[in-house]
Amino acid sequence: MSRIIEIIVSPNGQTRVETKGFAGSECREASKFIEGALGTRQDERLTAEFHQGQSASQSNQQHI
Repeated sequence: MSRIIEIIVSPNGQTRVETKGFAGSECREASKFIEGALGTRQDERLTAEFHQGQSASQSNQQHI
């Protein structure tokens, strides 16, 4: 599975970062540089896949 970091920008300028295909906390490390460039994190939502363990693919959404 490929690893994807998606940045969604709403019409009002709010951004959301979504990572897919990362194991465990790799998603946080992978998106760290983007989060730093966009500003302070407002919210974080971890999906069920994040909590399934290191062998499963992970998904993480961060609202910045």
